[in-house]
Amino acid sequence: MTLWRVAIAAAALSLGGAADRPREELVVTGDGIVPAVVNGVPGRIRIDPAVPSIAMLGPEWAGRAGLRPSFFAFGYLVGPQQVDGSSAVTRIAIGEGAEPRRRRVGWTQLPYTANADGVIGPGGLPQDVIRFVLRPSLPGERTVALPLVDEGGMFGGWGHMFARIEVGGRPLKIRFDPFHPRTLATAGAAARLAAANDGTIGGETESLEIGFGIARPVRTLRLRTPLAIGPLSLSTLGVRTADFGSTASIREEGADPDEIVVTGNRRRNTDRDRIGVGADALSRCSSIVFDKAEREIRLTCA
Repeated sequence: MTLWRVAIAAAALSLGGAADRPREELVVTGDGIVPAVVNGVPGRIRIDPAVPSIAMLGPEWAGRAGLRPSFFAFGYLVGPQQVDGSSAVTRIAIGEGAEPRRRRVGWTQLPYTANADGVIGPGGLPQDVIRFVLRPSLPGERTVALPLVDEGGMFGGWGHMFARIEVGGRPLKIRFDPFHPRTLATAGAAARLAAANDGTIGGETESLEIGFGIARPVRTLRLRTPLAIGPLSLSTLGVRTADFGSTASIREEGADPDEIVVTGNRRRNTDRDRIGVGADALSRCSSIVFDKAEREIRLTCA
């Protein structure tokens, strides 16, 4: 892969007439994997828009770097399975020739991916703008800006960065996941989509890897009214049927549309209702830009 750093000239002037500080942009291409150094020990880290902001190292790199757990630990949920992690403050440099900076990094019992020694999301990088170039520009492209939100809470800065859309009058978090082949919704998100966009569930259950080598059961959701995510229009996506909610309220494909579907009325936490937009839906997109200063994600697709 190739990585560039460029300065973005600020157009606005302060009241005193001086230009604002130029914003620095990081451009990420290809497989997102760049050289990195943690506590003086080299490795390979993947810059990934779908992972948490905190650098997550695999156990082998953390061991070579001699990292010792601090008081702050964390867990990463893949459906019902939790991958435990530790953290420490150390010096980390990401990219060829980058200066080491003191940052908190994490490491997990399982590596997130077999393709690199660790992963990091856009929020963990020092640049103001992170531009993921997926492919050359396509004819008829348009760019749409979506609100950027993070996990929130005390440790929101460690977590994912999402785009936010509205489904059924309520916010829904969107991850962009070009390193996984299929677009997937959690069960709760799928139930909301089915209700708002006239969806049915069908097809055989298949097992798909989500992260850390952990696979979860997935079926197919078809929407009569496609879901718009910026320039994207989704009418078919996968459903993680047993993760963070229930698909019991979704009508089966081929079922009588007038039949009664029994659902529970217990209130649940909708904050984990999420969609991960995979490589299938991103195949017509040339770039994803995380503009942290402007708090927006710009998606350019044909």
